[in-house]
Amino acid sequence: MKPTRVRWTVVALIFLATTINYIDRQVIGLLKPYIQDDLGWSEADYGYIVTAFQVAYGIGMLVCGRMLDKFGSKLGYSIAIVVWSLGAVLHATVRSVTGFGAARAVLGLGEAGNFPAAVKVIAEWFPKRDRAFATGVFNSGTTIGAIIAPIIVTAITLQLGWRWAFIITGALGFFWVVAWWLIYKAPEKNPKVNAAELEYIRSKDESEEEEVPGGRTVTWSKLFSHRQTYAILFSRFVTDWVWWFFLFWTPDFLNKTHGVDLKATVLPLIIIYTMSSIGGIYGGHVSSQFVRFGRSLDFARKTTILLFALLVLPLNAVPYIHNMWIVVLIIGLATSTHQAWASNIFTIVSDVYPKQVVGSMTGISSVGGAVGGALASSFVGLILEWTGSYATIFMIASTMYLLAWLTLKLFVPIKQIKFK
Repeated sequence: MKPTRVRWTVVALIFLATTINYIDRQVIGLLKPYIQDDLGWSEADYGYIVTAFQVAYGIGMLVCGRMLDKFGSKLGYSIAIVVWSLGAVLHATVRSVTGFGAARAVLGLGEAGNFPAAVKVIAEWFPKRDRAFATGVFNSGTTIGAIIAPIIVTAITLQLGWRWAFIITGALGFFWVVAWWLIYKAPEKNPKVNAAELEYIRSKDESEEEEVPGGRTVTWSKLFSHRQTYAILFSRFVTDWVWWFFLFWTPDFLNKTHGVDLKATVLPLIIIYTMSSIGGIYGGHVSSQFVRFGRSLDFARKTTILLFALLVLPLNAVPYIHNMWIVVLIIGLATSTHQAWASNIFTIVSDVYPKQVVGSMTGISSVGGAVGGALASSFVGLILEWTGSYATIFMIASTMYLLAWLTLKLFVPIKQIKFK
């Protein structure tokens, strides 16, 4: 009997959720020049508003990861999207820096649930050999969202004003929740999953067991008793902020360095995030192909992330290049690399930890990314306020992935941890 392919319908759903996640997340970066002129923000004010999102995102990661492991993907995912959609719409009702900070915090608290939920769903629906590719597919929603956002936000803003851009994009999540509740069921309970697909989902790639003995809960203290937890958290701390920087500051960088207005920003951003989407899928595919050709998970994951870490190095030259399209291609290469990197980092979590704690561990590791992002957002705002230059920021960003790769190389053997 040929396996059904319901698992790919599930991937399509979480891809769509991730796309909406990034549409809502990117709106403020696209509208920064408009809102800055309207409400009189300084560069530091904007940095603090972005920091509010990052701090709430980090807190949300801790809460959402545990919630997902306790209550399951269906309910947990729904709660997260309802919260972030409310936060997105809330932006349209405020005028002060404090008000925007509060709206960003609600958005961040809810959006934190997307990736722990998505990674947990992938671990439940795919054997290890396919997880990197499936993760790459859903994670490409980040770049599809980033591609779509400039188009729809620009159109809405020019026709209706910037407040309506927050309202209309924020409402998308509510429609997704309805579809999720109508369509999603766990593999064992889904009548559309035949026996062959269920057997495929449960198939093992290596000898280690997926289960925690006795079905016992693994506490955070047990997770933090392993060096892999610290190393993965650190790798997110030093690299996630680079993606946040591109998401929240690229429109402003193009505007101030190359004189690109909101309407003219659309094409460069489409190019950048189209490259990112390809990178996210290809990054997962490369790692999966190494495994299919008989290489170990350790070799596959670490070799792949090293290759992509090297591709970020040209970022250092961006502030000194006067041709905007060359700059766009280099930034596109870097964002593409980040998505390829992220696909493999998410997969490493499901390689190293039993699936019962994947949600919690993804949440914990994402806290590292959120804390790094929060600190970096304030740092970027202050650096721009003091110097008016992006040079220092690009220089630091170009080296972070090699630092993270070295940490993972030294401290994270890619084999499943045994919890007793």
